[in-house]
Amino acid sequence: MKDNISQDITFRKLSVFMMFMQKGNIARTAEALALSSVSVHRALHTLEEGIGCPLFVHKGRNLLPLPAAHTLQEYGQEVLALMCKGIDETRKAAGVGTGRLRIGTLYSLTLETVPKIIMGMKLRRPQLELDLTMGSNQMLLDMLEDDALDAILISTSDGEFTDSKFDVIPLFHDDIFLAAPASENLAAGQEADLRDYADRKFVSLAEGFATYAGFQEAFHVAGFEPEIVTRVNDIFSMISLVQAGVGFSLIPGRMKKVYENDVRLLKLAESYQMRQLISIVYSHHRERDQDLLALAAEGRMYARSLNH
Repeated sequence: MKDNISQDITFRKLSVFMMFMQKGNIARTAEALALSSVSVHRALHTLEEGIGCPLFVHKGRNLLPLPAAHTLQEYGQEVLALMCKGIDETRKAAGVGTGRLRIGTLYSLTLETVPKIIMGMKLRRPQLELDLTMGSNQMLLDMLEDDALDAILISTSDGEFTDSKFDVIPLFHDDIFLAAPASENLAAGQEADLRDYADRKFVSLAEGFATYAGFQEAFHVAGFEPEIVTRVNDIFSMISLVQAGVGFSLIPGRMKKVYENDVRLLKLAESYQMRQLISIVYSHHRERDQDLLALAAEGRMYARSLNH
């Protein structure tokens, strides 16, 4: 195939062209790019020569785009977006961070775990921007696989990440508790046998959340389907419904400190105990990324602090 890209066609000139198409005149384009008007005019003129067809027509002192310019604009947007993504991916592969880390987390981890890890990260890398997304286990995992997030803090099952696709940094195990409205008279200090609550109404998280999977498994062991009056999309709303007396639920121990005065909590009996392992997960091909390595180191420090 004949190479018809001459040395007059560069990404810099294409960027100038795209800005001109957006701004509509040379003076505003020059101001936006911090260039002289002469430099903008030269870039457009030599780009036109390199492409080998007219892009503009002169009308007085103005340049008016021809249909060909709009065609180039359409393809230019795709080319520049793809090149920017390519540069980012190249930097990631080389272990050079982009100055921004997109972290996904379960809602329940925003109470203590995530703030502590973020504070540690800001001390390690003060210039690093941290974007936080909250969601369900499944949603966050899907976003990580789609490269919409750089790392996620989720509940990981044993053997779930045995392939080399992801690196997993375990943080802590969490027990599951039965949560009841404060008005309920529960036997304090005893472990809860779910079969004793077969006639009660329950509220649950929606499918895809870590605690929902444990909820399903626990009642499977108990041998009955609970009456679920409503399903919600975040754990704080679920606990609010328990507080309001709408029903019972199962919640992870990490919520205990905040809500132990507002709801009654009983640890589940051992046969129903579906412990969650909370971990940091990121793609293995990013193992040399310095920002992710800093996150992993901060995660390990946090995990050690819990064991002392």
